[in-house]
Amino acid sequence: MIRVLVVDDSALIRGVLTEILSQDSEIEVIGTAPDPYIARQKIKTLNPDVLTLDVEMPKMDGLTFLEKLMTGHPMPVVMVSSLTQQGCETTLRALELGAVDFATKPTLDIRHGMEDLGQDLIHKVKAAAQSTVRARQKRKNSEVEVRPSLASSAMLKTTDTIIAIGASTGGTEALRDILEVLPPNTPPIIITQHMPERFTKHFSDRLNEICQIRVKEAEDGDSVIPGQALIAPGNFHMELRRSGARYHVVTNQNPPVNRHRPSVDVLFQSVSQYAGTNSVGVILTGMGNDGAAGLLEMKRAGAYTIGQDEASCVVFGMPKEAIKAGGVDKILPLSEIPADILHRVSQV
Repeated sequence: MIRVLVVDDSALIRGVLTEILSQDSEIEVIGTAPDPYIARQKIKTLNPDVLTLDVEMPKMDGLTFLEKLMTGHPMPVVMVSSLTQQGCETTLRALELGAVDFATKPTLDIRHGMEDLGQDLIHKVKAAAQSTVRARQKRKNSEVEVRPSLASSAMLKTTDTIIAIGASTGGTEALRDILEVLPPNTPPIIITQHMPERFTKHFSDRLNEICQIRVKEAEDGDSVIPGQALIAPGNFHMELRRSGARYHVVTNQNPPVNRHRPSVDVLFQSVSQYAGTNSVGVILTGMGNDGAAGLLEMKRAGAYTIGQDEASCVVFGMPKEAIKAGGVDKILPLSEIPADILHRVSQV
């Protein structure tokens, strides 16, 4: 059983979250708390496996509590956030501080759509229970540490190589670790990160502020060009297309694949079709098997493929499934992936 403590200042939300999570036979809600002070005592006495944590609470806000928790008693935390601008920004900060994942906060009419929300929350709590928790080190948004091996790659050859990256649980910080050290002339990058709409725009903007390359939420028809990373918009699949010598992306709302929209498999399969040998595929931390089939297709089409190793993953599910399927050429710790990508594209 996965033992969960629900922390939220709203009695209604505590009740709804408890009801949702209790639907799954593998999850037991062992307690609730209306504020961080009571939560701290219940963590000591109940020893939960996973904490769901509201971001806006009285006495102490969720971010302050999370930072203290990850310093003194690191444990898997799923943030429960609203879809407001402030909610998006706060949630991204929570992921930087070490939260495993987040779920969008239920509204008062939640019982009308409980099935979809319930499965998403249950999935994320189960992923959190399997995660390797690491407290993130503090770093300023303006701080970009360029490793010497990457800084010296300024003489990259101009190629048509497309870099495709897929990630889920733990992926927001993994993507930051990769993108912020890449030089301005890095070949085009296209990314699918499992994330709801609205959040992808804030996530892209946040990365754009700290990276040497341009990072933006993809729009239908965007050109795929060097020095830029496009991130699939939440609730939309993103696919690569080629017209003559020009690459671009298309977005659509076709049915979810592997429960996800955007789906990593959808992205990777399109890259295998339109870029083939002129591509590098990277699969990062995440729960489930999304991306495994697509990465195998990329490899069969002649792409070079990389899987993040277990030790550096928050959740090893997606890379593990891709490795089992035979779609990974090289398994690397997260810290070595940027240099390996650049070495590969410089050899093309």
